[in-house]
Amino acid sequence: MKKKSILTRSIHLLTAMVLGVFVSTTGAGVVSAADMSNGASNFYKSDKVTMQKVAFKNQYNMNVVGNLFIPKGLNQNTKNPAIIIGHPMGAVKEQSANLYATKMAEQGFITLSLDLSFWGESEGQPRSAVSPDIYAEDFSAAVDFLGSRPFVDRDRIGVIGICGSGSFAISAAKIDPRMKAIATVSMYDMGTANRNGLRHSLTLEQRKNITEQAAEQRYVEFLGGETKYTSGTPEELNEKSSAIEREFYDFYRTPRGEYTPKGQSPKLTTHPTLSSNVKFMNFYPFADIETISPRPMLFIAGENAHSREFSEDAYKLAAEPKELYIVPDTGHVDLYDRVNYIPFDKLESFFKKNLK
Repeated sequence: MKKKSILTRSIHLLTAMVLGVFVSTTGAGVVSAADMSNGASNFYKSDKVTMQKVAFKNQYNMNVVGNLFIPKGLNQNTKNPAIIIGHPMGAVKEQSANLYATKMAEQGFITLSLDLSFWGESEGQPRSAVSPDIYAEDFSAAVDFLGSRPFVDRDRIGVIGICGSGSFAISAAKIDPRMKAIATVSMYDMGTANRNGLRHSLTLEQRKNITEQAAEQRYVEFLGGETKYTSGTPEELNEKSSAIEREFYDFYRTPRGEYTPKGQSPKLTTHPTLSSNVKFMNFYPFADIETISPRPMLFIAGENAHSREFSEDAYKLAAEPKELYIVPDTGHVDLYDRVNYIPFDKLESFFKKNLK
């Protein structure tokens, strides 16, 4: 019984760390209003672009759903550059990705935000399952879709990966040279985060305990038992809630960024399945990252972001041309939706230069 308790606490701690929160299970609830400062505008819409829902198959014949944004007045009789935008891990395209897609479309790019498989409106069972290989495949499938549009120049397609999608986009780009320019924002290396925790705080024994519990849960689900989910953003705050916990709660659990796809439970937002989450431990997105060169890479991170280490690690390992761009006085989630902080001008110049 004691061993099971240790296992439970270990996996609870790791998954909370990976999703950027440290969940407290005691204390009275604390009411938290959404912080809409610094231009927080996750649900931003523009009269300068049109949006349409699209769907396409990935290589595993799974339906991937996205939103296609086209600048009004764009000459669709010519070939134009396009950018794919991936959402944070455990989120959906309506959380951060649509905002980036809209803003970049305002700058003249065709953009596509997508729901990764197992999340949002895209196919995949069970819901909230982890499969980094299929996530990366979804980016390549998005290139298939865009590159087959008559108004898109298939030699000028770029990618923006936000949070966990930064690591999935890199994983895809290593074997898909059709992605001509890669930018990441507030990136998480989902492999390192699960193996080592933030700032390498996870011990080998804790890691082994986590994999053991996940393996035992496979028996439960194979025999028809209840699916379990790992902890992510908490449902409520209390007096012991950490600053990182509050940062994520303020986006995912308030009107600032809360969004639930039709027919799904809001309680599954940022909560991967327990039995599948360990697949991240076999995920090494930065291995061979130098092979992406000479295609350019841009790593954007907040100065005070708890995830900054991942962008710095990727930058060190990548080959030229590359750039690490640190946004002053910002944290991890600030770059999800605070338009006064997000360096859209930097992203615009990066893609205009490299998708010309």
